[in-house]
Amino acid sequence: MSALLPLFPLDVVLLPGAPLPLHIFEPRYKEMINECLKQKRSFGIVRTKDEGFVNVGCTAEIINVLKTYADGRMNILAEGQKRFEVLQVNQERSFLQAEVFYLVDDDENDLPLSAEQEKAVRLHGEIMQLAGAQPEKTEISGGQLAYRLAGSLPFDPDFQQALLEMNSEADRVRAVISFFERILPVLQRNAVAKRRAGGNGHLH
Repeated sequence: MSALLPLFPLDVVLLPGAPLPLHIFEPRYKEMINECLKQKRSFGIVRTKDEGFVNVGCTAEIINVLKTYADGRMNILAEGQKRFEVLQVNQERSFLQAEVFYLVDDDENDLPLSAEQEKAVRLHGEIMQLAGAQPEKTEISGGQLAYRLAGSLPFDPDFQQALLEMNSEADRVRAVISFFERILPVLQRNAVAKRRAGGNGHLH
């Protein structure tokens, strides 16, 4: 029987390796975070949905306490670690806890082709430039590329959740490519429209 994982339901999808700044102000979460800090434990982020939450989430490790306030509120920086599925929710404490099953990829060797990885990175760079951000140098190694690309921009949480539930990096990279190919033309049209609108009504 594994120890119960404290849960923090939020309207956000945390991906492995992605940073997550949080402002902790509710008494039950102040209690939970203080306990995690004392015991050097992670907690689980699950995306809220309507009346409940989805049952596949990601553990968050507290990297840093950025600021603490006199009333116990705090700003922390956490980072996504391991994917999990909620098996059973436990409501004995002021905050939710759960028995969870940690998810691993079906086949560690099922990695995407290098051409697919390069294409995903190239599309991501184009999107970053259209969004006015600097494309970062992205390492193409390990099974984390798709998470890194999808976690670095404010993407559609439904897409991020679908990515979190996939058990193959090859599938994740392909999903990222098709998602990027779908949104790129929209972003390009918006950029053109914005440039036109910025012309003060004069015809060029």
